[in-house]
Amino acid sequence: MSTSAILLVGGMGTRLLPLTLKTPKPMLQVAGVPFTEHQIRKAADAGIAEIVLATSYKSELFEPYFGNGERFGIKIKYAVEKSALGTGGGIRNAANLLADCDQVVIFNGDVLSGHNLAGQLEFHKKNQADITLYLTQVEDARAYGCVELLENKQVKSFLEKMENPISNLINAGCYIFNRQIIDQIPQDKVVSVERETFPNLLATNAKVFGYLDNSYWLDIGTPAALVKASADLITGVIHSSATPNHAGDNLISPSAKIGSGCVISNGSVIETEVVVESNCQISGSIIGSGAKIGSNCKIIDSIIAPGAQIQAGMVVLTNYLGF
Repeated sequence: MSTSAILLVGGMGTRLLPLTLKTPKPMLQVAGVPFTEHQIRKAADAGIAEIVLATSYKSELFEPYFGNGERFGIKIKYAVEKSALGTGGGIRNAANLLADCDQVVIFNGDVLSGHNLAGQLEFHKKNQADITLYLTQVEDARAYGCVELLENKQVKSFLEKMENPISNLINAGCYIFNRQIIDQIPQDKVVSVERETFPNLLATNAKVFGYLDNSYWLDIGTPAALVKASADLITGVIHSSATPNHAGDNLISPSAKIGSGCVISNGSVIETEVVVESNCQISGSIIGSGAKIGSNCKIIDSIIAPGAQIQAGMVVLTNYLGF
């Protein structure tokens, strides 16, 4: 049975402003590569042959970097939405480019997860499901759509954000659709899979299953979460085959210049052509290409924009400067 994938990368990333003024959220650097690269590698590692990137905001920035996918071991195609069509509309639009396949893995463009995608695919086939949702357990489900499961792992109900969630299982942003189910989504219309497609399928007794996996899961929708995701990948809290090889708990570009007495730790990333002057402490932070950091600075859990200049002696705590 052949499997293709669609990656939803059309969103603007308003919660990530000002980081997304010039760069769409999926192209922001996380552990030294654009975030989307981690998801493309995850698809390739699970044996998926092709992936369609469903783009909209700043769509022109994706193809020059990812090309036809050859260097990632997967065929990459690009679907552009002229105006944002929502999750369902975006999936339907992107599906027009798919080669013949039996099932389609849909990735949300803003989730970093350690979940077992090959295991989810196997579960989907074993249960002959129409749709299989990847679910994870959270302490507080109020910020997310929550899901009620029956004992056989079929989905009983799909509930949008609510004040008193009746379940702590949430939709974790990776779905497997049988190919023909996607064709039922209206073409060229704004459709939400969470609010329309899933509830409609449940109402018509479609076989919607939940695959529960409680490994690492993070929504990278805020600057603080983006910094955490990057540091967790560098320190090995979560593994991704897209993370560049590095020694220790930092990733420093060979073209960066680091002054004497500097301590760079806790998953920090120093990108290309960065200059860090002497006696700086950089912890859990991302320093963008070409940035210059004056001496005796302390930068903790922060992002410094490419090309930004930080004056000597500055202390930067959980901040996002130069965007």
